[in-house]
Amino acid sequence: MERTRIGLLGAGRMGRNHARVLTTLRYADLVGVYDPASEAAHRLAAQYDVAAFESFDALLEQVDAVSIATPTPTHYELVATCLERGLDVFVEKPFTETWMQAEALVALVQRTGQIVQVGHIERFNPAYGELKHVLENMSPLVVNFRRLSSYVGSNTDVDVVLDLMIHDLDLALDLAGADPLQIEADGFTVFSGAIDYANVTLKFAHWPLLTLTASRVTEQKVRSIDVTALEAYIESDLLNKSIQVHYRTVGEYVHHNHGGVKYRQESVVERIHVPIAEPLHAELEHFVHCVRTRQQPRVTAEHGLRTLRLAETIRELIQRRMLDARLEYGHAGSALAPDVARAVVA
Repeated sequence: MERTRIGLLGAGRMGRNHARVLTTLRYADLVGVYDPASEAAHRLAAQYDVAAFESFDALLEQVDAVSIATPTPTHYELVATCLERGLDVFVEKPFTETWMQAEALVALVQRTGQIVQVGHIERFNPAYGELKHVLENMSPLVVNFRRLSSYVGSNTDVDVVLDLMIHDLDLALDLAGADPLQIEADGFTVFSGAIDYANVTLKFAHWPLLTLTASRVTEQKVRSIDVTALEAYIESDLLNKSIQVHYRTVGEYVHHNHGGVKYRQESVVERIHVPIAEPLHAELEHFVHCVRTRQQPRVTAEHGLRTLRLAETIRELIQRRMLDARLEYGHAGSALAPDVARAVVA
């Protein structure tokens, strides 16, 4: 079977990561790059010795599939054009800007029969994969997701729900295997005027309570899933790729010869082996495999739509009563994080 020819749309931060990985895949060739910012496209293409295309159409004529790493507002038209041209598509999350656009693309996928994979990268995080294995033998009661970052360096094209929380919404729906029956959401803005901090509770018919927190006002990067189960407490660190399982123990009273009776409770902690793997490499390798075998990807257009619809519901709930920390503390960040305030002003 011939190698899969892939074109890259977008030469920004994510595009550079895609180019790095695509040039290492066993059964694929990165043919070239297109970006309206021609200088960035030529610079990235030169780095990997591939072509820099002067037009979107020129690139599409030379490839079997595309990887779209462009700003979210461009996704709908780019994906639709590629599908109409008979090309398979990998598109970064969020799938589209609105769930209506995503719904239209799902219908187009069904009509054309092309492969579309949405870039919810945490599905390919080895720590998440091992966590799912651990939970197979557990009875979860509460699952807590936390995704925290500082404002500087965040993607401010969209709010924190679409930038950060959407990763965990996809994982929550994957774990639950159903849509939530009840959604509670609160949040506030600090710097951007959009949602910078969000806290959400999801309640399902046959799954435990799920809580999600996403922040881009926290001066520590955190990516974690903690599970309280009947049998144990599980700590999963998606950033550092580690899982610890704290098992229930029974305390006992110990008699000491001269010290009287003391209470002792020993802790049993199991550290789960997490394979070393780069999620982006695994994700794009999976896409190429699906293109070559015509099997459906782990994260389909339907998954992208479902997650986006939930994200938009959450955003609407928060925006109805969103607090504004700027009104409480004055200028954005002046009393909260001076370094960030200076960066925003600059």
